[in-house]
Amino acid sequence: MSDVALRAQGLQKHFGGLKAVSDVSIDVHVGEIHAVIGPNGAGKSTLINLLSGELFVNGGAIMLGDTDITRLAPDRRARNGLGRAYQKTTIFPKFTVHENVRLAAQARSPAPLRMFGHVRNNAAVHERTAQAIDRAGLSVRTWITAEQLSHGEQRQLEIAMVLATDPRIILLDEPLAGMGQSEARGIIDLIASLKVGRAVLIVEHDMDAVFELADKLTVMHDGQVIASGLPQDVRMHPAVRTAYLGDHGGGS
Repeated sequence: MSDVALRAQGLQKHFGGLKAVSDVSIDVHVGEIHAVIGPNGAGKSTLINLLSGELFVNGGAIMLGDTDITRLAPDRRARNGLGRAYQKTTIFPKFTVHENVRLAAQARSPAPLRMFGHVRNNAAVHERTAQAIDRAGLSVRTWITAEQLSHGEQRQLEIAMVLATDPRIILLDEPLAGMGQSEARGIIDLIASLKVGRAVLIVEHDMDAVFELADKLTVMHDGQVIASGLPQDVRMHPAVRTAYLGDHGGGS
């Protein structure tokens, strides 16, 4: 069994009387892509926000490797090896691809607040920048501004920025949203490559992509996990077919 990159146990999140997440536990292992699916309102976005620190839990615990990150702010979680790409891209449109990725790489450096000083001479930052750009397939776009990129390329750039922080786990929130088929194909291939040496947790509505990518699948409904395991097993789970796929026992 591969190492557990992230472990969440008994997570609870309430908004007044609404239980958005109720007793959710999930393990994500190095070398695997773990997909979380479920109908709208199932609690998927709340879960990913709890894991990244955008929201704090009402109960439960989150471990990143051996580190308890339950009460850490998002920037502290990032410094401990958690990277997140958002549904809406969070890039700097007027900056070049290189500048965007360099700033992300610098955030993981010992002196992240020295925005434009000694970083130009920091070989490690430049190396992580170049490697991340190449890994995301943007080498030929290095010196153009982010606003000139297509939607798919902007998603590649955001993933490059995450890679530049050298994360142990990457959280991806609907990375294929708003893409055409050709752009989506490139992002699917990129996501598939991300699990080498790290873990990936993805929330995505494109079921064809999910079943192509996922090594493990967790299904949520009404804030709870109703099934988790290998995709082929989860797909046939009676509770999943009823709650998610709309199968009420009327045939195959």
